[in-house]
Amino acid sequence: MSLFLPMFIYAFSMGITPGPNNLIALTTGVNYGFKKALPFTFGVMIGFNMLLALVGFGIGGLIAENATIMSILSYIGIGFICYMGYKIIVAPTEIKKADDSNPGFFHGMALQLVNPKAWTACIGGIAAFNIAGNTEAILLYMAISIFVVLFCVGVWAYAGSKITRFLQDQKNHELFNIIMGSSLILLALYLLITG
Repeated sequence: MSLFLPMFIYAFSMGITPGPNNLIALTTGVNYGFKKALPFTFGVMIGFNMLLALVGFGIGGLIAENATIMSILSYIGIGFICYMGYKIIVAPTEIKKADDSNPGFFHGMALQLVNPKAWTACIGGIAAFNIAGNTEAILLYMAISIFVVLFCVGVWAYAGSKITRFLQDQKNHELFNIIMGSSLILLALYLLITG
């Protein structure tokens, strides 16, 4: 159990800091409300743990070592992040009651497979704790990440739902969506340039 605290601190620091998951959760909370952001949040948690298992049990390590596959995943990830940024920019400026075009479970899950921050968190954690192939340690890390990811992404979604009242003015709301969507697109372009 000596790995519990370091794994928790690492997972929390990776999970709470801004990144594609949290920006999308925040804007989904703003545009659709907290309850509508929950499917995305659960998708992130499932997708991240799938990626963590892939990396921890070796398959992800083989993918990570193949420059061609990582390059293809990188471009897919950049494209997906740009797509999500566009969806945020054009999101409606009033809370939707129906399940319109808000990012859902599948978006959250699929994003993890192409999200550079998720890959960094998985590969970095597996390497830092030297647990590749160690079933017990990987399962501990996955158990920690279930709660940490749900909490962290959920906090961002909840915060988004609470700042909605400050965005009552349609112009302010549109500006918020443009800034948040553009931030994701700029993040994707940064990854393209530096990758």
